[in-house]
Amino acid sequence: MSISVKELNKLDKEKYELIDIRSDAEIAHGVMPGAIQVSVDEIENNDKIDYSKKLVIVCARGKNSIDIADDLKAKGLDAVSLEGGYIGWLLEDMKNREADDFAKNVEQSIRKKFKKKIWSKFTKAINEYELVKEGDCIAVCISGGKDSMLMAKLFQELKLHNKFDFQVKFLVMDPGYSPANRQVIEENARRLNIPITIYESDIFESVFNVEKSPCYLCARMRRGHLYSFAKEMGCNKIALGHHYDDVIETILMGMLYGAQVQTMMPKLHSTNFEGMELIRPLYLVREDDIKAWRDYNDLHFIQCACKFTDTCTTCNNNENRSKRMEIKDLIRELKKVNPYVEGNIFKSIENVNLNTVVAYKKDGVKHHFLETYDEK
Repeated sequence: MSISVKELNKLDKEKYELIDIRSDAEIAHGVMPGAIQVSVDEIENNDKIDYSKKLVIVCARGKNSIDIADDLKAKGLDAVSLEGGYIGWLLEDMKNREADDFAKNVEQSIRKKFKKKIWSKFTKAINEYELVKEGDCIAVCISGGKDSMLMAKLFQELKLHNKFDFQVKFLVMDPGYSPANRQVIEENARRLNIPITIYESDIFESVFNVEKSPCYLCARMRRGHLYSFAKEMGCNKIALGHHYDDVIETILMGMLYGAQVQTMMPKLHSTNFEGMELIRPLYLVREDDIKAWRDYNDLHFIQCACKFTDTCTTCNNNENRSKRMEIKDLIRELKKVNPYVEGNIFKSIENVNLNTVVAYKKDGVKHHFLETYDEK
């Protein structure tokens, strides 16, 4: 049995419990006010839940929650599935709010409340890594998540403080989004006053039948299309929304799973598109601060706009948890013992002592310490 968002909004909030069974990764991109986050395994025995109330089960898109609600109902509980899940609620919530002064309030929060933790770190990365130069035309690539949307607003703010002439264009590539996911992206862009240009492709269809690492292949293909579309728009750079946490997680992932020491660079020259660069302006911005900005402004985003995740196969499925989520958990545990662990990981890649390295690669060529050992 299911309940629509409109029907839910008519109920007395004191008579039902919203039970969010999405994964930590999905919830990190947006939450429903008042919802209780519970894993499927703990849903029948959790001291946060008042079982005397109607239990409204919420997953990403209202698929996986149906079976869970039916199981609970068979065990004597008053449980229903929320039609459309979090995405359905998000679209309905957007319809109920207008964007008259919304974008202005968001921009004001960047200038004041989040000036130190977000704006200052954004501009520090711009200056320290020389990410924006005079004459640049930058394609700010928007996926629809919290990181890229914030980056777009920060670039709009940067344009207001022009120290030299540069151009910014806001690019959304639709690789085959479901109509609902695309609508969420377009509506958020409208409310935030971000003038997006949308390019369409069929990447999702191309990788759908790929058995080995379809997400990796999809990401590589999307990167190439972004370069191509940006170049068509007259841009010489694409800006992606990777943040500080992405950087330190990449360092550990390379060591623990790839047997190599490497990092996510603040900028890169494209090897396949001459004259194009990739920049990461959120390089010094913490993910928790991005979440705080999102929640302060009551913004709601989607985690993954891939239409092939509509069956909710990732809802609290530990077998499908990414290596990145494992690394996030590891860092969280290490931080309990050493509060400086994140900063130390980040700085370690800037303090590599080649005199104590057995071997390293430079421009694809491997060098060994024995090459120069006897010369000393």
